[in-house]
Amino acid sequence: MKESPLSRREFLERTGKAAGLAAFASAGAFFLHEPVRHPFAQSDTEVQKRDLRAGDAGPQLAVVRGADPAAMTAAALEAMGGIAAFIAPGDYVVVKPNIGWDRRPEQAANTHPDVVGEIVRQCVDAGASRVVVTDVTCNDATRCFNRSGIAAAAREAGAEIQLAQEAHFREVNMGGHMLGTQLVYDVYLEADKFINVPIAKHHSLTRATLGMKNLYGILGGNRSRLHQEIDKSLCDLGAFLQPTLVVLDATRVLLRNGPQGGSLADVEQRNMLVISNDQVALDACGGELFFDLSPEDMPWLALAENEGLGSSAWREIPYEEITI
Repeated sequence: MKESPLSRREFLERTGKAAGLAAFASAGAFFLHEPVRHPFAQSDTEVQKRDLRAGDAGPQLAVVRGADPAAMTAAALEAMGGIAAFIAPGDYVVVKPNIGWDRRPEQAANTHPDVVGEIVRQCVDAGASRVVVTDVTCNDATRCFNRSGIAAAAREAGAEIQLAQEAHFREVNMGGHMLGTQLVYDVYLEADKFINVPIAKHHSLTRATLGMKNLYGILGGNRSRLHQEIDKSLCDLGAFLQPTLVVLDATRVLLRNGPQGGSLADVEQRNMLVISNDQVALDACGGELFFDLSPEDMPWLALAENEGLGSSAWREIPYEEITI
């Protein structure tokens, strides 16, 4: 994906066109078709790493099997002690699915909309003051949010939908080994709680896209250069924004030609979901269960462990296996 800076005229023309799109008129957003560097982005020079893990909850993990994505999500949250263990009344919650691609749910490139909808519903029921569902997409944002089914499901459950607005990126020093100053979408800098909701799928470089890889969607600008040292980049992302919960959708898994996919022949129905408050354990579990990968096959896990972000020995932390 090749990107170029926008002139002010091009920026105003683009946002004017976007404002006329009826599908998201009510959202009040103008759209980021290709993540670009905003020429007027606010700049923060101090490192602003965000640890949004729930303070009282020790490491936990659950693997759920079932035919209904929403029911699996509800069972997974219950296994973790219920949503109230993580979301308090008045919390501002950001939910980040993978919405990167102009694909239908059955193509398994984006998170299942029913998983997203159930998470939003439970956050609202827990008394969250605001629940935002967002992602920085790779394809056209309007089409990604609509065609994935996520916009409709999230809005119906009570969420605010945000398509990335260029004026809301901030230059932030992430303080990483690979990632220094980056454009970060500001909702991730303001939220009280953050729920990362990736889909399990193939990736040509990492062999699997799981929880920590989904954090690429918090960034604007030219993200392709992050792939040059991708394991260090993933570790830096996980250190910068430590999620309250990670919910890995594996209702259907894209086994080949990821991360965008397209062919239903590359998709396998697995009817599973993994949830954890330990992002390292979740990636280790997802890699093993869905791609037959060991922690040694996912070098970012060792880097993340060294940073104190979690444990790849997922079977050694309290975990449950549930069938509904």
